[in-house]
Amino acid sequence: MERSYIGEILEKKKEGKVLVEGWLYETRDLGKIKFLLLRDISGTIQITAHKDKTSTKLFGLISAIPRESVLAVEGKTVLSKKAPGGVEIIPEKIEVLAIAEKKLPIDISNFGKTGLDKRLDWRSLDLRNEKNSAIFKIQAKLVEGMQEWLNKNGFLQVFTPCIMGTPSESGAEVFQIIYFDKPAFLRQDPQLHRQLTIAGGLEKIYDIGPSWRAEKSHTIKHLCEHRTCAVELAFINNEYDVMKVEEQLVINALKKVKENCEKELKKLGVEIKIPKPPFPVLEFPGIYKILREAGKKIKDGEDLDSECEKILEKYVKEKYNSEFYFINKFPHAIKPFYVMREGKYARSTDLYFNGLELSSGGQREHRFEEIIKNIKERKMNLQNLEWFTKFFRFGVPPHGGFAIGIERFTQMLLKLGNIREACLFTRDTERLLP
Repeated sequence: MERSYIGEILEKKKEGKVLVEGWLYETRDLGKIKFLLLRDISGTIQITAHKDKTSTKLFGLISAIPRESVLAVEGKTVLSKKAPGGVEIIPEKIEVLAIAEKKLPIDISNFGKTGLDKRLDWRSLDLRNEKNSAIFKIQAKLVEGMQEWLNKNGFLQVFTPCIMGTPSESGAEVFQIIYFDKPAFLRQDPQLHRQLTIAGGLEKIYDIGPSWRAEKSHTIKHLCEHRTCAVELAFINNEYDVMKVEEQLVINALKKVKENCEKELKKLGVEIKIPKPPFPVLEFPGIYKILREAGKKIKDGEDLDSECEKILEKYVKEKYNSEFYFINKFPHAIKPFYVMREGKYARSTDLYFNGLELSSGGQREHRFEEIIKNIKERKMNLQNLEWFTKFFRFGVPPHGGFAIGIERFTQMLLKLGNIREACLFTRDTERLLP
């Protein structure tokens, strides 16, 4: 018999013979009636065995099967108002495909009994909780929604290298590796190779993949390995063209989740609000005035700290009633060499979602002389960046882009207490396993 998915059975609510396979979530023994809750990727269904309707061997087997064992169950579906989902299965045959040890190292059904660190030690078991499966179904739809919009609007998906011959940026920590007999580095961002792809004539591109930051930040919003949806486009007028693309990307991603993840959002107690464009934009140096009026002591040219971000979040909610907003025109001195200058400031935009930075982006510098000037000002090694800068001697159009952090987007959307909950297998300052 062909396997049926539990979610389809619960949705169709038809009686008939079925084969289901999954994990034993729970057993309840009421003497003459025994209940099993079986879970697969699509849902959970009740298996109901009556002593007078089930073979003695099968009835005796049920109580002996440990939780989280993998089962194949053949039987008949019956409509029942008392059963979760309105359907139950009367078993005729149960096969144990893989037996679990009786004592589980973590409580899968109740996160409150197990700390996050221990859950991450036993991540494959932890992922079996239905709330965790909901998180990653939603994350998949977020990414699908972004890809869908990009593909429909003429963007080409590309794959840029993760291993660099030199560090891609100054200031940020990088992971050094051994590449055969010489040092190399894990990329901090697919930024520079996206720009070189634009220089190659591929005018509208995106890259979904991992990046690494060796920052010693062990917080609820930092990972050492994270994933981004990174977008780059040519022939722009300024950074506002980039921001328009990012707005539509975010809106389409949220619509995709809202339309396809109703059950998962309900499990997590989350309601999605679709923002309306254009998103509010706060710009330097005006941002300094907002902060000072709120009592923050800050000098022109300084970067934002967490207190600044909280003040600006409150300001935007009170003035614009918006969860999403851009911060633009950062001081040029604190931004990377490839950002276009505008006086003392830069055409550099960060997208914020409820006070947390989701992405960095803006307009890149496409003029060779200005790129060299920026590198020299930052006292970076020109020779180490020659592999990148040399192409700008041969005609590169005005361009810009951004990179949205996928785990951060998921964390903020689902109001997760820690970004590690939005990452399948965490890589942070203290964790390399499993």
